[in-house]
Amino acid sequence: MALTDLKIRKAKTEAKPYKLSDGGGLFVLVKPNGSKLWQQKYRYVGKERLLSHGQYPDVTLAQARQKRDEARSLLAEGGDPAVQKRIEQIEAETQARTTFLLVAEEYLQQAYDRELADATMRKKIWHIHTLAEPLHHRPINDISAAEILHLLKKVEHSGRRETAKKLRGTISAVFRLAIVTLRAENDPTLAIKGALLPVKVTNRAAITDEKVFGQFLRDLEAYSSAGVIKDALLFQILTMTRPGEVRGAKQQEFDLEKATWTIPAERMKMRRDHVVPLSDQALELVKRNWIDVAGVELVFPSLNSNRKWLSENAFNSAIRRMGYTKEEVTAHGFRATASTILNNTGFDTDVIEAALAHQDKNAVRRAYNRATYWEKRVKLMQAWADQTDRFRQKKS
Repeated sequence: MALTDLKIRKAKTEAKPYKLSDGGGLFVLVKPNGSKLWQQKYRYVGKERLLSHGQYPDVTLAQARQKRDEARSLLAEGGDPAVQKRIEQIEAETQARTTFLLVAEEYLQQAYDRELADATMRKKIWHIHTLAEPLHHRPINDISAAEILHLLKKVEHSGRRETAKKLRGTISAVFRLAIVTLRAENDPTLAIKGALLPVKVTNRAAITDEKVFGQFLRDLEAYSSAGVIKDALLFQILTMTRPGEVRGAKQQEFDLEKATWTIPAERMKMRRDHVVPLSDQALELVKRNWIDVAGVELVFPSLNSNRKWLSENAFNSAIRRMGYTKEEVTAHGFRATASTILNNTGFDTDVIEAALAHQDKNAVRRAYNRATYWEKRVKLMQAWADQTDRFRQKKS
């Protein structure tokens, strides 16, 4: 006779456990301590087995019957309900142990293996270990979009909109890894893509007036700091490169006979090699700072050790000591200086863009530019170096 809720509730305890059968192998085991446990008896490969479905009333009569029917369906397909239940428990326990931090550490290791730039790695580590700390011990598959948005909004409200945007990208990358390794079902950051405030674009301060630029070059020439910083800063101006690319310049990247500098992809923003034709003036700076000693690789090394990079703020610190504020000029702004002056002078815009290592969005044009602009770039870089000499010499 099938059970009812009333019959189960009124079942009295006895000195020994006893069963209340519901049919199809399902029964309630009434124990002397008053607990009532759902169990199901079944046979698999000729052997009698027992399957537990939880405790009444936590598991209702209707729920217990549903579990019984599911087990019987699995048996009909040749499966063992007890083994399936154990597998599901293991999966649940694994999911609970698969935290955001565990997957994030794997993501960072993959980033190391891809040999990303040091600056990029530092930012990713900061994003994960510091900014995303509230997510560290959360099962990754349980993290919701609302939870991530709350985290990002805290960063955004501190005035760091750009940081919030990039943090969302890093968290998204961790979730993508979790998805492809079957540890998460979706990427919750996709739902909040438009929920952050737009980034306030502020161009780096740059000198674009030729007379002001000439005065800066004279001030740099008169600057009484260490020669390596002066030369490195001037070399950056002459090559139209980024500060980090110059600070990390190694001797093996230079071909002094061909007057070229090949910046490897890992130090380039667009992650592709960039070959810079060196003007006579730039080549002279390289030769002047070349240290022909075993173990020394850097062309413009730190003042403290010829095996260490100049500090990340070395160029801007020198500019400040020269009397220029951050609102007037930054080291990165010299790329804009070169671009503006050269464009105003009438040089081919496409050649200037190629010299700046800006990547054309059109793949066909990009391949064409790389193939045909080399000779023009050689002439452009020498013309730019000659112009800087004239700007420095002209005081009127």
